[in-house]
Amino acid sequence: MTKRILVVLDTDDDTPVALDTAIDIARRYDGEITCVALVDTDAINADSAGGGIGSMYYAEKLRGQLKEETRATAKTLLDQFTQKLDQAGVRHTGDHVAEGARVQSLVEDMKTHDLLVAGRESHFYYAEPQKRTHTLAKVVEQSAAATLVIEKVIPNVRKVLIAYDGETAAARTLQKFAHLSPFGTDLAVEIVHLRADTAEARRASDAMMTHAADFLRAYGYTDLTTTGLEGGSPSERIGAYAEASGADLLVAGAYSTKGIKSFFFGTTAVKLLNETTIPLFLYS
Repeated sequence: MTKRILVVLDTDDDTPVALDTAIDIARRYDGEITCVALVDTDAINADSAGGGIGSMYYAEKLRGQLKEETRATAKTLLDQFTQKLDQAGVRHTGDHVAEGARVQSLVEDMKTHDLLVAGRESHFYYAEPQKRTHTLAKVVEQSAAATLVIEKVIPNVRKVLIAYDGETAAARTLQKFAHLSPFGTDLAVEIVHLRADTAEARRASDAMMTHAADFLRAYGYTDLTTTGLEGGSPSERIGAYAEASGADLLVAGAYSTKGIKSFFFGTTAVKLLNETTIPLFLYS
């Protein structure tokens, strides 16, 4: 079950939806939410660096101004969204403004939470709210907790697609999803494996997916199916199948050391965030 949920506050349209999603999950398990607003001092220092001795004074003044403006924005966000939690009657503890580098701050907070809920377009940098960053992908790959990436509407999750290849990253993700069950267990769950097109590969794949289904069944999931897919690029094949199948959520390991044989290869979290349009449950 999901008991402690972290929501990172941003100025984009995704944050209210992320908070509403977190509220729904918290209510399901009588959990609590922590809101954190970030003051990315590393980014501010880099963006305001002087070009020479004559400009160092002005760069320092700019840094101070940006930090104060960012702190004010962070405080406003924190007040706004914690008030919303009070109105919803949901417990929230440890709400705070964190100063430091984006990734390190979030990774540290996630050590004592079950789940981070964030919008896909989250930037976490108030000085340039439209600036696209890989912050969320980096957090997913480095954190101890799972991440739920949502779209611009609160997800109504009834069908879940779980990408499973039997490797450690996929197994950890399967276990984490079962343990947290953020949307309950009354769901249609389809386990999918991308495999080679040989009789031996199909037999091994079917057995592996059956074991995964048995694991989920022990946690109360009863509507379970398995599907083997052959051919194509792993990320494109699974991503396209997830969307075509009408899945409301794609569950996948965010990092693998298997290189091009992995389910998603390269910088996995970045690929998932860029190439799919449905909510994601990611774990590394």
